[in-house]
Amino acid sequence: MLLRIRSRDGVERIQVDGAHISISQLKSLIESQLQIPIQNQTLSCDQNLLLVKTPADLLRFTDMADPSTPLSILKLSHGSIIFLYYEGERTIRGGPAVSPAGSFGRKMTMDDLIAKQTRITRQESPHCDSVSFDRDSANAFQRYVNETLAFATKRGGFMYGTVSEEGRVEVDFIYEPPQQGLEDDLILLRDPEEEKLVDAIAAGLGRKRVGFIFTQTIMQDKKDYNFSNKEVLQAAELHAESGLKEWVTVVVKLEANEDGAADVHFEAFQMSDMCVKLFKEGWFVTEFGENDDPKLSKMKKDVVVGGKDVREVDNDFFLVVVKIFDHQGPLSSTFPIENRNNLVTMRTLKSHLDRTKSLPFVKRISDFHLLLFLAMSHGLGSDVPALAECVITETTVPEGYQLLIESMANTS
Repeated sequence: MLLRIRSRDGVERIQVDGAHISISQLKSLIESQLQIPIQNQTLSCDQNLLLVKTPADLLRFTDMADPSTPLSILKLSHGSIIFLYYEGERTIRGGPAVSPAGSFGRKMTMDDLIAKQTRITRQESPHCDSVSFDRDSANAFQRYVNETLAFATKRGGFMYGTVSEEGRVEVDFIYEPPQQGLEDDLILLRDPEEEKLVDAIAAGLGRKRVGFIFTQTIMQDKKDYNFSNKEVLQAAELHAESGLKEWVTVVVKLEANEDGAADVHFEAFQMSDMCVKLFKEGWFVTEFGENDDPKLSKMKKDVVVGGKDVREVDNDFFLVVVKIFDHQGPLSSTFPIENRNNLVTMRTLKSHLDRTKSLPFVKRISDFHLLLFLAMSHGLGSDVPALAECVITETTVPEGYQLLIESMANTS
C-alpha cells in the first residue's frame, strides 16, 4: 500500500504492508525510508499541522498521537495523504539539505507546499446568481428538439441576454449555429462571419452572449450522469472562450414523470473555476475511446481528488448548480430559426409580415431571427444593428428601412 507523506519539503511516498499496521510502525517506516528520526516526527491527517509556529501548537494534533492505533481506524488507504511535521534538518535522497526555513530562507506556507499539486474539490457557489429564460425563445428551442428531432440527435445554441450587477443572467434569444448533431456528440460548424452579424445585432439590442444551451438525447438518458465527458470538454471550451465569469451552460433533456410520461427539463450549471482553468492549461485528455466511462473526465497528469492521486475525475466535480427562472422578454420568437432543416426565403419574410400586419412595424420585426435573416440578405446588412436599436427602444422604424424591407418581401 502506498501512502503520501506531505511535509514542508513537499510530497514523498512510502510503501507500507497495509492498513493494519500501527502508527508506531508507520513512524519506523518513515524513519527508515525518509531519514527522519521517530522522536522528531508529529503526524496528523489535518493539513494545518504544517502551519504550526511553536512546539506548543503541536499538542493540538492528537488524531495520530496513540502509537498503537492501526491506520485502518483512521480510514487511511492506498494513496491517502498524511501530514508530517518534524524538527531539525534532514537530507532528502538525491537532494540538498533542507532547513526548517525552506529552500529560500523563509517559512513555507500551505500554499507553497501544495503549489505543485492540483486539487479538485467541489465549488459551492456559482458566479451567476440565477438564469431566467424568455418563455418564447425557450419554448421555440425545446419544441424543435422535442417535436422535430424527437431528442434523437443533439442540438445546441448560444444564449444571448443581459447580466445584472448582482450576477443574474436573463436570456432573451438563442442563436443556433450551423452544426451536426449525433446521438452522443454535438459538432459545432461555426461560421465566424455569421457570428459577427449575430454579435452586432445583439449589441444593437443591448444584449451579449451569456451562455450555451444543448440537449441530451433519449439514449443518453439511460446513462447515469449530468454531463458526459464530451459535454464537459465542450462546455469548458466555450466558457473559457467567453471570458465571462457569469457564463451559464444549460442542458435540456427528457425525464420521466410520475405518470410514466416524459417531460422536458431545463437544468442550468456553471463550469467550475477549476474546470475552466484546467481546460485553459491543457490538462484534459481530448480523445475519447469506446470503452471510456462517460461519467469521468480523463486528465493528462495526476490530480488530487478526495486525498488521492487520480487521472479520472467524476464530471460532477466540475459542475456548479444555477437556479432557473423564466420571464417574458421584449422580443418575439415566431420567425423561422436559422440553420435548421428548413429553407427560409423572401416568401417566408412576406408571410411573417402579412401575419403581423395589425401590429406597428417595429413590433413586426421585433424578432432576433428575422433581424439575422435581414442582415444576411442583400440590401440591408450593416444597417440591421440600427434597426435593432429601434426594436429595443420601441421607436418608429425610419420609413426608408420599412419600404426596403417590404419591397424585399414582395420580390418573393
